[in-house]
Parts: sequence; C-alpha cells; structure tokens
Amino acid sequence: MIKLHRLNNSELMLNASQIETVEATPDTVITLINDKKIIVKESVDEVRNSVIEYHKTIFQRAFGFQKEGA
Repeated sequence: MIKLHRLNNSELMLNASQIETVEATPDTVITLINDKKIIVKESVDEVRNSVIEYHKTIFQRAFGFQKEGA
C-alpha cells in the first residue's frame, strides 16, 4: 500500500497493484483497474516513485534482501 493525500489533505492508503493509469490533468488522477478514479495532491512522478518503492520493498521481503545500510 502507498500513502497518498486527497485534495483536502486527508490521507489515504492505496493498493499500488490496483492502479491502471496515473495522469496529470492538471490534478493527478489515478484510475484503478475497477475504473474508480481518485484525485490526489501528489504529482505523477511522486506516485510513480511511491509505487516503485512499494514494489522494491515487496521484492526485498519476498527474497530476503536487505536495503543497503540496514
């Protein structure tokens, strides 16, 4: 799950595996695989980076890797 913020600053946790598309319109609109749309404060790049970090963490835990310096 990744932590994001709605436009009213409320926090939400989103299952990164459910994301179909992320677009700037100019607000960042996330479309989920069930066609639900969520507008968040984070930029497209911030969402992308959060998803990458989420998947890195899952991979590292699944295969027992440690982050450098940990």
